[in-house]
Amino acid sequence: MNISLSELLDGKKTVALGGHIRPDGDCVGSCMGLYLYLREQYPQMDTDVYLEYIPEAYRFIQDTEAARHDITPGQVYDLFICLDCGDEERLGFAAPLFESARQTCCIDHHASNRSFADYNEIAADASSTSELVYHLLDQEKISRACAEALYMGIAHDTGVFRYSCTSPETLEAAAGLLRKGIHGSEIVEKTFYEKTYVQNQILGLALLESILILDKRCIVTWITKKNMAFFEAIPADMDGIVNQLKQTKGMEVALFLYEIDTQLFKVSLRSRDQVDVSKIATYFGGGGHVKAAGFTMAGTVHDVINNVSHQIALQLDGAC
Repeated sequence: MNISLSELLDGKKTVALGGHIRPDGDCVGSCMGLYLYLREQYPQMDTDVYLEYIPEAYRFIQDTEAARHDITPGQVYDLFICLDCGDEERLGFAAPLFESARQTCCIDHHASNRSFADYNEIAADASSTSELVYHLLDQEKISRACAEALYMGIAHDTGVFRYSCTSPETLEAAAGLLRKGIHGSEIVEKTFYEKTYVQNQILGLALLESILILDKRCIVTWITKKNMAFFEAIPADMDGIVNQLKQTKGMEVALFLYEIDTQLFKVSLRSRDQVDVSKIATYFGGGGHVKAAGFTMAGTVHDVINNVSHQIALQLDGAC
């Protein structure tokens, strides 16, 4: 590890933790895992965690109700630790707290991260930010509640240990967390596989409306604000759709977009072997990993698809 948690916290009286906008399993897991650890091991510090809406499936994690969803003007922390954020803007509403903090730290595993904090623990080859947090802590002092959060984070960003980012160290970390007495299979079932009726409806629509482009090497689908309103769906209900698209036989790239505002789309990309989607995401102002990345783009559905597919084609053609 490049940083020592004990040294980082030395002399600090107030600490804030923050994760990226539209928090996923790893974001919630790493933020809440570190929050629980700090509250247990450093009770003399005032520790707060800032997160946007936490999906209901993740709320079994202890103290998720303590997460703050807005900031107090003028609040200044001795230390702000951002987790699972490739850049400062991804902190969303909590970004001003990062800017005003006396000291900052970033713990992340996105290849596009440019080490923007005072102290950085960036490991692009790590499975997840939750795995990095696990190695940052005194593993003997990790509680069961903390272990549940970190295990969830690791499980989600590895696709339940299926993705290529799963290393021997990842499995060793997961094993260490399981030894805390957590129910790993139940966590995976409840937070990764189980879907609400609305989520299944939205997934069904996305699959039904999907199309193949670029000589059937790329699969694309989208969900509009009108679709979401009809099904009474929220952004969290879009989780998992792009990963399901990627499972389509013969696809090199899966492209999914959903409308977050009028003609403004959240774009998610997944790839197999020939395309580095982090380069495409970075080109459009986003970021991520070689095989999983995303960004936001304005325009019509067709504008977005045309622009993104052009960048995909450049890499696919270059790989031929």
